[in-house]
Amino acid sequence: MSSSYDRARTGRHRAPSAGDRLRALLADSGRRLPLPAVALVAAVSVSGCGATGATTAEPVHGARAAAPDAAPSGAPPAAPGVPRTVTAADPGSAPETHLPGVGPRTSARIPANARQVVLVTGEDKDSSRSRVVLYRKTASGWEGGATWQAHNALKGWTTDHHLGDLRSPIGVFTLSDAGGLLADPGTRLPYTRSGGFAVGGTGFEGESLAGSFDYVVAIDYNRVRGTSPLDWSRPQGADKGGGVWLHVDHGGPTHACVSLSQEHMRQLLRTLDPALHPVIVMGDAASLAR
Repeated sequence: MSSSYDRARTGRHRAPSAGDRLRALLADSGRRLPLPAVALVAAVSVSGCGATGATTAEPVHGARAAAPDAAPSGAPPAAPGVPRTVTAADPGSAPETHLPGVGPRTSARIPANARQVVLVTGEDKDSSRSRVVLYRKTASGWEGGATWQAHNALKGWTTDHHLGDLRSPIGVFTLSDAGGLLADPGTRLPYTRSGGFAVGGTGFEGESLAGSFDYVVAIDYNRVRGTSPLDWSRPQGADKGGGVWLHVDHGGPTHACVSLSQEHMRQLLRTLDPALHPVIVMGDAASLAR
């Protein structure tokens, strides 16, 4: 929800609020607030991904993401432009030498030490629907898990994300910190449980946002790694957005985040391993194929 949390609680279209101005000042000054102060600011100025109503927490933009190991299971046929998953349930299948659907330019951005990849492939540049496959690199290549349905930002994808553009950032980002309103489900990532993840209001399609931040993984876009997802630091400045997360799906588009079912978020959290240097590769199919 990249700019999800950077949205005002009054709706999609509004003038900058006091909270916006405060966040901008903090980003410009490079100051970091302690978690209690962050939660207080979030309570008065944040909104959830795709929110049109009030919320009480906000995610932070990150920089690179990771992909967890998924238990082998049969994957449904992939939609056009969406890579086929390789699983133990596919007769005669074998690990892929290269990530399916990922071209040389995108592949070159994946760190050499990355052994887990969360591959998020959007249906097209302007679509809010995408699919997620978790890959692990083995001695013989990339082994993929099941395909999970997901949502991304309302207006699709962009290579130049800005606050409020309602597009998810295209790129390769690390995944280093997690948290949520609920207790740690057993992740190896640093996990922050906080009431600051409580969210209310409705999304772009009138759906309830309650529970959207029960589990989150901060995507390291415009954020400081090694901090809670609730940290408000914006190294690239407030205009570049913040609070881009993987989080629980609320049944509609997000502001910039990627959302999965609660069970898939639990699986993701239990699988991501900092020792495997997980990253997320995300964007529309055409962009990722470059």
